[in-house]
Amino acid sequence: MAEMEDRWLSISEICTHLGVSNDTVYKWIDKHDMPAHRMGRLWKFKKDEVDEWVKAGGAAETLQRNPDRE
Repeated sequence: MAEMEDRWLSISEICTHLGVSNDTVYKWIDKHDMPAHRMGRLWKFKKDEVDEWVKAGGAAETLQRNPDRE
């Protein structure tokens, strides 16, 4: 049973798990170093790696500071 829990997830499965769109996941891969592995032309994900990345704040948007407002 543990083997099934440790399988590679597809883009649609990770989107469902996180509750976000495909576009969001592709943006996170490109701009926020989301842990993803390219297999041919497909992206695959390990749920545990993605969960740790989210917990560490990987999906948080970088806030731009406005020096005039400080």
